[in-house]
Amino acid sequence: MKWRSLLFVPADSERKFARAETCGADALVLDLEDSVASGRKAVARDAVKSLLGAAARDWTFLVRINSLGTGLTLADLAAVVRPGLDGILIPKVNGIQDVERISHYVDVLEVAAGIPAGHVKLLTIVTETPAAMLGFARYAAPVPRPDSRLVAMTWGAEDLSVALGALANKEPNGDWTFPYRLARAQCLFAAGAAGVLALDTLYGDYKDQAGLAESCRVARRDGFVGRLAIHPDQVATINACFTPSDADLAHARRVVAAFASQPDVGTVGIDGKMYDVPHLIAAKRTLASAGESADHPGVKTRNPI
Repeated sequence: MKWRSLLFVPADSERKFARAETCGADALVLDLEDSVASGRKAVARDAVKSLLGAAARDWTFLVRINSLGTGLTLADLAAVVRPGLDGILIPKVNGIQDVERISHYVDVLEVAAGIPAGHVKLLTIVTETPAAMLGFARYAAPVPRPDSRLVAMTWGAEDLSVALGALANKEPNGDWTFPYRLARAQCLFAAGAAGVLALDTLYGDYKDQAGLAESCRVARRDGFVGRLAIHPDQVATINACFTPSDADLAHARRVVAAFASQPDVGTVGIDGKMYDVPHLIAAKRTLASAGESADHPGVKTRNPI
């Protein structure tokens, strides 16, 4: 599960899917929601079912379903929870209660489809409603359960802007206005409290590669491990930005090795600088993001996060 780049693809567009599956994205998000017209929802579901039965692939297969408020959620889930599906992206959640409700639906549908229990993971867009902005503390305790399907959170500004009646969500220089900077930060905090991945939102101007790269740099600096994409041309830039450099990996290996050689100490010195347990955790996270075992630096794992 290495999710640097998650590319949205309208589920009813065979042409766009054909391009998307060769662009190098870590995950494709087949969209049943905003990019599919109301009259084509059934067509889109049938397309997803066909694609799920296709040959082996080297990317993760996710589906964004329609939100609980639409009345379409159960039909979406019944159509797509089948062998080949890796995860569900849930939009417009009002809080952890919506995530738990979807999880219970998937529990039943996995059994019906003969899928191993817990295989289908859940990702959520946690900032799309005003109610969602008031319930982040519940992601920390007492849920999600230890066996929760929830593995990642991301955020969005457009639906929240509409719900608030905002005239704009960005400053003239392109920076987010305060309510949406707050939403971004809350997503980071909630993901950290829940122990799941934090993924940054879309970068709307898919032709602005320099702006995308800078936005990714800031996102990675702040703690995001990947981001959503709306165009195949964004994927290479996103992947590069969220992939540790050789220098980053070399340093992380040194930190891990230093602590491993002195298991009874809480701090170690490297090149005249002191490192403590938070640095060790960060180093292990860096190695994991590149697919290396934190216990055996330099050795690739099967499912890096």
